[in-house]
Amino acid sequence: MSSRYLLQRLGSLLLVLFGVSILTFAIIPLIPGSPARVRLGVQATDETVAAVEKQLGLDRPLTTQYVDWLQGIVFRGDFGRSLINDKPISAEIARRLPATLVLAVAALLVGLLIALPAGIASALRPGGKLDLGVSVLSQIGVSIPDFWMGILLILVFAENLQWLPSSGFTSLNEDPADWLRHLILPAVTAGIISGSIMTRFTRSALLEVLHRDYVRTARAKGLTERVVVVKHVLRNAAISIATIIGLQLATLFSAVVVVEIIFSWPGLGSLALQSTLQRDYPVLQAAVLMSAMAFAVINLLTDLSYVLLDPSIDYA
Repeated sequence: MSSRYLLQRLGSLLLVLFGVSILTFAIIPLIPGSPARVRLGVQATDETVAAVEKQLGLDRPLTTQYVDWLQGIVFRGDFGRSLINDKPISAEIARRLPATLVLAVAALLVGLLIALPAGIASALRPGGKLDLGVSVLSQIGVSIPDFWMGILLILVFAENLQWLPSSGFTSLNEDPADWLRHLILPAVTAGIISGSIMTRFTRSALLEVLHRDYVRTARAKGLTERVVVVKHVLRNAAISIATIIGLQLATLFSAVVVVEIIFSWPGLGSLALQSTLQRDYPVLQAAVLMSAMAFAVINLLTDLSYVLLDPSIDYA
């Protein structure tokens, strides 16, 4: 892989983030309601609202606010302060970002445990009962809303069986076992839906490779089915599977908002919703920008992984 290609991709990533920052900063103030009025509550009057807006710098031109905001992020890693509680946003992001990352990765692992065995077994026996069963179950998994799945799992495993907690969060440093118990239900909720999607893509990728001439040749040579599947089918379908895995991880990072709310998981999703309800624009802008950054970085790493999966690929 050439350094030129890597620099081009990094430049594209920065350009995307710059565009997202402009859109985020321009659109969010269009949301009805004044953060100053929300902050003042029942004591809000036109005079006090104007005074608070001036104190917070909200009376300045939007371009001036954006330049100051962007300079703080780029040069100091400072997203500003919350309009509601005046706490540093960077500290809140640093506290909640690991929780969202852990939940997204755990959900992806659950999805892979579902998708790889089911997708492979279904592709190797197309048209059979197993294939039909996998197709039906994956379609159900894709169709079920995540909030309904979460509530169903809570009713079964938290309320009836009482095996797992229904919500909450425990730090890994405080109690690893309790941390894992709180992680299982939200990870399984998001993982079932993600696994259903990846199952369908895995099956399609393998079926495409199974009909290639080199697979027929390998079987004609007398190679065992296991060798054919591992060395020829999975190896050549790896890039397609890696692509959907990368897309699912990036999607999970920004799509676990509902899951975080249902299970009271302290991640970026719940922070974004809370800041939206409170009209806390700087916090919402930071959460959206971090989600966009994670999505772009994951896509970049997915592209770079192609070289490891297929050394014949040459990024000039």
